[in-house]
Amino acid sequence: MTALPASFDAWFAAKGWQVHPHQADMLARADDPATLLIAPTGGGKTLAGFLPSLVELGEAPRPGLHTLYISPLKALAADMRRNLLKPIAEIGLAIRVDDRSGDTSQTRKKAQRADPPHILLTTPESLALLLSYEDAPRMFAGLQRVVVDELHALAESKRGDQLMLLLTRLAALAPGLRRVGLSATVEDPPALARYFHAGGCAVLTADPGPMPDIRMLTAQTPPPWSGGGGRYAIPEVLAEVKKHKTTLIFHNTRAQAEIFFHHLWLANEESLPIGIHHGSLAREAREKVEAAMVAGSLSAIVCTGTLDLGLDWGDVDLVIQVGAPKNVKRLVQRIGRANHRYNAPSKALLLPANRWEVIECQAAIEAVHAHDLDGEPRGPGPRDVLCQHILIRACSGPFDAGALYAEVTQAGPYAALSRAEFDACLDFTATGGYALRAYDRWQRLMQRTDGMWHLRDPRSTQMIRMNLGTIQDSDTVKVRMRGQRANLGEVEEYFAASLVPGDTFLMGGKIVRFESLKEMHVEVSRDRGRKPKVAVFMGTKFSTSTQLSARILDLLHRDDLSALPAHTRDWIRLQAELSHLPRAGRILVESFPYEGRAHSCVYGFAGRGAQQTLGLLLTGRMEEAGLGPLGFVATDYATLIWSLEPMRDPADLLDPEGLRDGLDGWLADNALMKRSFKAAATIAGLTPRNFPGKRANARQATFSTDILYDTLRKYDPHHLLLDITREEAMRGLIGFGRIEDMLARTRARVDHVVTDRVTPFAAPLFLEVGKVPVEGAGAEALIAAEAERLMEEAGLA
Repeated sequence: MTALPASFDAWFAAKGWQVHPHQADMLARADDPATLLIAPTGGGKTLAGFLPSLVELGEAPRPGLHTLYISPLKALAADMRRNLLKPIAEIGLAIRVDDRSGDTSQTRKKAQRADPPHILLTTPESLALLLSYEDAPRMFAGLQRVVVDELHALAESKRGDQLMLLLTRLAALAPGLRRVGLSATVEDPPALARYFHAGGCAVLTADPGPMPDIRMLTAQTPPPWSGGGGRYAIPEVLAEVKKHKTTLIFHNTRAQAEIFFHHLWLANEESLPIGIHHGSLAREAREKVEAAMVAGSLSAIVCTGTLDLGLDWGDVDLVIQVGAPKNVKRLVQRIGRANHRYNAPSKALLLPANRWEVIECQAAIEAVHAHDLDGEPRGPGPRDVLCQHILIRACSGPFDAGALYAEVTQAGPYAALSRAEFDACLDFTATGGYALRAYDRWQRLMQRTDGMWHLRDPRSTQMIRMNLGTIQDSDTVKVRMRGQRANLGEVEEYFAASLVPGDTFLMGGKIVRFESLKEMHVEVSRDRGRKPKVAVFMGTKFSTSTQLSARILDLLHRDDLSALPAHTRDWIRLQAELSHLPRAGRILVESFPYEGRAHSCVYGFAGRGAQQTLGLLLTGRMEEAGLGPLGFVATDYATLIWSLEPMRDPADLLDPEGLRDGLDGWLADNALMKRSFKAAATIAGLTPRNFPGKRANARQATFSTDILYDTLRKYDPHHLLLDITREEAMRGLIGFGRIEDMLARTRARVDHVVTDRVTPFAAPLFLEVGKVPVEGAGAEALIAAEAERLMEEAGLA
């Protein structure tokens, strides 16, 4: 297929458009087994992915499912349906399009299986469910093409690993299936191509377009020494909002977004239409904001990662990132939300939340200009996801283990999976493993005399289907205004359990008062003018990437620091005079007395998670050495420890073998391990959360998995799930891999500086949450006074 039909040419001409080169290339490669297209936001990559399907269906109409479109967001699938129906109608094509997600009615879902549309738009979870039905072979037999949107986002999570397994199942049901991957921000295209299609595939790269207009937002008030919000610059943010049509104001966490929106609204004296959008808000509230954005009736939207991906949200002409982006790839994705048009420069402002983030924001700006994207390398496909895939396959009918193994290893993340590893997953799925095989509830599969595997009890399909998916949402409860049925949103269950009547928190930008916890929902009333507690919302607390950390270290040692504000330049120069500047090839440890205690600050630039783990391990080793550690705080850049006795030989405490031994002892009975085990057990199907007519609450689920964890540790320490748990904890929760990378990068070489007072770089860590326990009225004034006293101590005042 090399040329557009006349009707398509006429449609492009009527729109005043020209086919972009990468769209023409995708049409020319329509028959390739797999293609990865990398194109900037607004570059027409989605149309490029669909163009071959539209042309094929336009020239040779046929019944049945032709193209499957998969995106990580339900809203993206629904938005794509609207965007596709318009050209289909205008060109006059007889093509049926429908979308399917958890929000789709049961009536529509049944109709889609009985009489599939030509193009079905869905999510990984909905596809898993479709493939679990016995009629999956009939539904997908004629499938010609799969289009996976926002592939880079999927590849960073277990959802992507599961999707790659599902694609191998589709390929088995529809021989000759062609797959297309669409992505905007990719740091390693060949690696993503191998992930998408075992052995790799063709990679097409579109013109990246003009360099984005990105700079730091300077405020009249300097940023605070510590903290995570941009409240100090709200006047400047409002001024920018007034100068633009629509501004997206991104935050890294939902709690930060709520707090910022609350104070932005209080300062909004001109009553500009401003909305808030994040994943903890009720769906109705999110949809209302989305509709207002598309209509162009909002001046600004305070948001989180829910608006990161490729929806065309109307006339957005400015993006403001509040807080350091932590990850250059994520920043580029967010910048692309502004001027969602091809060859139009995106405009973005970075607002650092504190003095350290000023340096990080400048490093991120330079990385964007250098097209230097970051990203952690993906490990092998997680085995808990494979266990769930085996259950999905069993739901649809009997299977041969050898054939399924051959199928699974066609998925990029599982290409190196050994047969022994596969068989261990199959045994666990069938029996629960050595320690659990005596219990009837975990006997899920059995083998027939002909060697085929099948479900032991066909009735278990309902339970399996109810628990499909890899998203491990934290346990939440709905928030409801007293006397009303509509939900405002949701908060963490353990946060709700900590509330007492009269406590206040933010929800949807409003201060609400906790009244009671009834029937798994929080009942609240309006509360005006009081200072709220901070709700503990779900959402990732990002760590600064290793690549960005390396740029920060490089920036600190430049002779020319003119790109940084004067207050930050002075801070760096004073640090160099009174102590040392951290260096890429060494670990800086500062020791000094403060308020009668010994303090040590370890600069590892390993990211917040790894620095927290480093604090836990170092305090453990200090305890063994008799130094009397009392506590620590950590940021993305450093760990501050206070103790009765000073560190005398930090190089010995940072010995890699000693740290690993300490990690093994610490992990054995740690709550993080139980949390990781709970997630793996849920995904692997050992401990379902959803039951017909009800859902296990957090306390029930935790109690159940904690008992299992302790039992397996005692009686089956090499159980598959325990191995998976340790891998997950090492790779994700505790960030020990980052610590090992730091030690390898520095070869454990330590610069130990002993001073008689707090150093300039260490001073902000004293103001981190938990180090200065100030509560009640006047808290901000007290914190400001504490900051002034600390900076004077460090020579900064």
